[in-house]
Amino acid sequence: MTERYKYSNDGYLNEDFRLFHLKDSSGQEKDFHFHEFDKLVILISGKVDYTVEGTTYKLEPWDILLVRHHMIHKAAIDLSVPYERIIIYLDSAYVERFAPNAGLMDCFAEAERRGYCLMRPDENAIAGLKDALGRLEATQDDELFGAQLLRGTMLVQLLVLANRIMLSDKSHADTVADSGGKIAPALSYINENLTNELNIDDMAALCYLSRYHFMRLFKAQTGCTVHNYIRQKRLVLAARLIREGMSASAAAAECGFVDYSAFHRAFTKTFRVSPGRIKKQ
Repeated sequence: MTERYKYSNDGYLNEDFRLFHLKDSSGQEKDFHFHEFDKLVILISGKVDYTVEGTTYKLEPWDILLVRHHMIHKAAIDLSVPYERIIIYLDSAYVERFAPNAGLMDCFAEAERRGYCLMRPDENAIAGLKDALGRLEATQDDELFGAQLLRGTMLVQLLVLANRIMLSDKSHADTVADSGGKIAPALSYINENLTNELNIDDMAALCYLSRYHFMRLFKAQTGCTVHNYIRQKRLVLAARLIREGMSASAAAAECGFVDYSAFHRAFTKTFRVSPGRIKKQ
């Protein structure tokens, strides 16, 4: 893949949610990528470092990682030991329809607000987590009466537990993650100002770095250049605006794309669907 389109939209979710229970010793290290859905990662065993938006988390067994849609992330896996994990893809719209106004996805929003995607449950919470995951996993092959309702109910129970863990979790106060180092202020600034002009010299100054060192460190932390990171985030924002009813041309202009044909090509390359078609999805 060329540098211009470094990040990929990886994985698809055609169901309301999808659970994977994976165990292997030959998993591949994926390049930096993002999803159109939210993702829960629960490590059961193994050694893996997850980098999410420039922050690297060293996962321990039964850690919970909350990766919100469009967050750029990558797993670095130690293949010398078996790697077992449960991954759940979530359609937030489905969760809201199933339990309106329940706030079940608030744990994802809180993780993003904190700038820290990891939760480290205590022993009591781990016992509850194992039980909730076991109940949910047991429904996956159920085809009897009410199976879909039962699966949704088990998912709700898991998300209630995740939110309770989030409310009491203090792991964000610990020093268990490399929190993006000196580029963290720039990452926050970019994500808060995607519709405004963004200047590399201003971002470097926010991080108290020279332009040269800022650009080198940014690529080391995120896997891509500053320009391409901003471009990707603006494409993601444009996709959301289009889904919300804005015309593709207006969304392109709002997100800083002057040349619509270049925007159309980049959008289609990233999302594997044109701006016009994504509006209908």
